[in-house]
Formats: sequence, structure tokens, C-alpha cells
Amino acid sequence: MPMPDTAREIIEALPRVFQPDKAEGMNETFQFELSGEGGGTWVAKVADGQCTVTEGAIDSPSVTISMKAADYVAIAQGKLDTMQAFMSGKIKVKGDMGLVMKLPTLFKMS
Repeated sequence: MPMPDTAREIIEALPRVFQPDKAEGMNETFQFELSGEGGGTWVAKVADGQCTVTEGAIDSPSVTISMKAADYVAIAQGKLDTMQAFMSGKIKVKGDMGLVMKLPTLFKMS
């Protein structure tokens, strides 16, 4: 599968690249707030061995991840290091930081 090149395409692909065996017992919501061109707000819900994505915000996500849409795309495409982006303030996290650390194992992007 070729790597999508917009934030919307990448987020909408999450259910297809979800690895249910890595999410056993999880019932969490990841809210992505992406700003700038191509941005938007989406929620990825991981529960019962499935991942669903919906557009729009919810009241109490497990974690909210905020960044520019272009940075999200660069991270997904392997052009920007996630930890470096976080340390330089390009990524803001509200909620359970531990869940953010699990994202690379929950979703196989490459």
C-alpha cells in the first residue's frame, strides 16, 4: 500500500494498518487536532480489538495530540522523528502520554 500524502488519508487508513494483537484489553480514544492546510480533528477509538476513526472532536478523549498537519504527514512518512518533534515543541499532548508511546506499535505504517 503506498503511503498516503495527506493527513486525512493517513488518519482514515489507521483501521487498515491497525494491529489488534498489540491492543489487547485496550479501550482508548486518541484525538488528533491537526492545524494548518489539510488539518482537521479526528478521533481514533481502539476498543475490543478494533480501530474506528471518526471526524470531529469528543468531550473526554484518553489523549489529545495536537500538531500541524504537515508535521503529522512528515512523521507518518518517516521524514520527521517523533521524539525530536515532541522535544522541539511541534507536538503537544494532553492526557495519557503513555498511550502516545504505544501508537507506533498499534499501527504498522510501513
